[in-house]
Amino acid sequence: MKSALNDLEIYREAMELGEEIWATVRAWEYFAKDTVGKQIVRSGDSIAANLAEGYGRFHFKENQKFCYYSRDSLEETQTWLEKAARRDLISREVARGLYDRLETLKKRINAYIRSIGRESSSPNDH
Repeated sequence: MKSALNDLEIYREAMELGEEIWATVRAWEYFAKDTVGKQIVRSGDSIAANLAEGYGRFHFKENQKFCYYSRDSLEETQTWLEKAARRDLISREVARGLYDRLETLKKRINAYIRSIGRESSSPNDH
């Protein structure tokens, strides 16, 4: 599956992180999957999904709005990672590695948000 969206590096990274989170949660026992697992998978998948939805919007301000949603989902995912580590569902080392990658992605999403409006030169795009 190839599209212009796949050319967006932050989207590819968000997709990869979502798959890593999914693979981690699959190994958990039922109660952990049903509670924390569903939440962290949902928020982790939402990072890429919101980037995709914004990318498909006509106006750059709509794209920015969905990028903000993506960043919000990223923050939520970091919270669920911390909860998973505190509840001994994943090791602190694994949680820290994912958390740090999410932190880097957050900075890159912020930079992308700042760049979106600058790409348009049309006076109607304000």
